[in-house]
Amino acid sequence: MYLKYWCNPSSGCDLPSARFDGKDFLQRMRGKTILFVGDSISLNQRDSLACLLHAAVPYVALSSDNVKFEDYNVTVSRSLAQYLVDIVPEEKGNVLKLDSVQQNGQGWLRADVLIFNSFLWWNRSNPGRPWDYIQDGNQTFEDMNRTEAMAKALNTWARWVDSNIDPKTKKVFYFGIPPTHMHGADWGEPGKSCVGETEPLIAKTYPGGPVPQESMVRSVLGSLSKPVYLLDITFLTQLRKDGHPGQYNGGDCTHWCLAGVPDTWNLLLNAALLEWS
Repeated sequence: MYLKYWCNPSSGCDLPSARFDGKDFLQRMRGKTILFVGDSISLNQRDSLACLLHAAVPYVALSSDNVKFEDYNVTVSRSLAQYLVDIVPEEKGNVLKLDSVQQNGQGWLRADVLIFNSFLWWNRSNPGRPWDYIQDGNQTFEDMNRTEAMAKALNTWARWVDSNIDPKTKKVFYFGIPPTHMHGADWGEPGKSCVGETEPLIAKTYPGGPVPQESMVRSVLGSLSKPVYLLDITFLTQLRKDGHPGQYNGGDCTHWCLAGVPDTWNLLLNAALLEWS
C-alpha cells in the first residue's frame, strides 16, 4: 500500500525519478551539511531522509540529532526551533521575541542546505507552550493574535535570510504548511478523524479548503531578495488522511508515519536539489 500511494505527479510536474536513489543523493551532496530547522514536522522529514539514505548505506548508525555518512562526508541534522525566532529566559519568564533570531541563527550558518518550517506551535495554548510572554519591538504582551505573531516572526526570519545567506554557497528551502486530519468534516466525513483511515482522499480539491496561513507564507517568501524555494506540500499532504500514526499512539493526526508521506516530501526536495548540485 505504501508503494501504491507513492507520489505520482500529474502533468506539469516532471520528477526525475519515481524512486529515491540514496547513493546518487549522497554523491551529489558530498561534503555538505543538511539541516532541518523548525518544529516536530521537521523532525519527521529529517528522519525520513535519514532512513531513505540509510537504506542505501545501511552500515551507518542513526542517532537522535545527527546522522553522518562518513564515506561521503554528508551530515543530516536537525535544530529544534518551533517558532524560528528566539525564546529568551528573563526574570519575568520566557519571552518569545518576534524580532530576534540572534540566538537561534548562530547555528544555522554551519549548514549548506537549510530546510525551515514553523506552524504547529503557533496555536498552542497553556499548558504546553514554552513561552510566558510575547515581545514585539518594545512592547510585551501576555498573548496576541497568533497568525499575526507568526507573520511577524516569519518576516524576522526573512530579514535574517536576506542578511546572512549567500545563494552561491547555500540553498534555502521553506517547508509549506503541513495539514492535520483531526476533523473529518474537512474531507467530507464529519465525526471522524485520521484514526482508522487506510486510504487517501482521491480528489483534485480538498473539501476543507486551503490552510489560511498559506497565503501569508507566500507573501513573506515573495518579499525576500535572496532565493528561497517553497516546498509546497500542503495540498498533496491534505489528501493523505491515511498517513498519520493516530491508531498507534493515542490519536496523533498531526505527525506522519515512516515510511510514508514524508518520503514524498523528500522526493520533491531531491528534485529541487538537482538544480543546484
